Amino acid sequence: MAYGFYLYGIFPTPGPVGLALEGLDAQPVHSHAIGDFVFLYSEAQQKRYLSSRKNLLGHERVLEQAMEKGYRTLLPLQFGLVIKNWTSVEEQLIVPKGEALRQLFQRLDGRREVGIKLVWNQEAELEALMQENDLLRAERDRLEGKTLSMDEIVRIGQSIEHAMTVRKDAIIQTCRDRLNTHAVEIAENDPLPSVPGMIYNAAYLIPWDAEPAFGQQVDQLDTQFSGRLTIRYNNFTAPYNFAQLEAE
Repeated sequence: MAYGFYLYGIFPTPGPVGLALEGLDAQPVHSHAIGDFVFLYSEAQQKRYLSSRKNLLGHERVLEQAMEKGYRTLLPLQFGLVIKNWTSVEEQLIVPKGEALRQLFQRLDGRREVGIKLVWNQEAELEALMQENDLLRAERDRLEGKTLSMDEIVRIGQSIEHAMTVRKDAIIQTCRDRLNTHAVEIAENDPLPSVPGMIYNAAYLIPWDAEPAFGQQVDQLDTQFSGRLTIRYNNFTAPYNFAQLEAE
């Protein structure tokens, strides 16, 4: 029993043709055109989809496979969007937001999203700080084994925190200096709380053909900060960070 249609993304006409893709619940993926827009969808087998890892990856895989087959300009829709009929889509999205959608397609045409996440080992970085900062190391050694007052603990903690922040900001700025000039737009997001040690999380909108040069800069950063950072680079993803309608 189908509960309606599960939507994955929107493409400009003529949109994807003849794709043999499998969507959520192993359902075949189809396309449906409304005016200038083509929706990628499958029949929904559930009233509501839980945001499990399997479902989230399944949603993203449909869009990425469409992009791999050459349909690169798309507006990815948020996970879990189930509709009862196409009339509601036309009335609630196409009619009031049609022009904004067309402008987004123009903005994304010929461009792709890539993403960077920087993760450092705080303990190793703190030890490196102590080795490189003579004043902090001397202060630590001088007080080692002593009973410290609360004021002393706070003062030392603040000094270390400030020094660590300076190190972190220097790494982030180096990343910006290397990568930002290659991007048309940049979206800096909050670090993910679920990833300990993440200090930077950014997405870049770049021309499709510019990815090799961008990836080379990432490799150079990886070499420069070897042993200090883990760099997570996603060079192929739907443009979630740059396909958002502005709230009215």
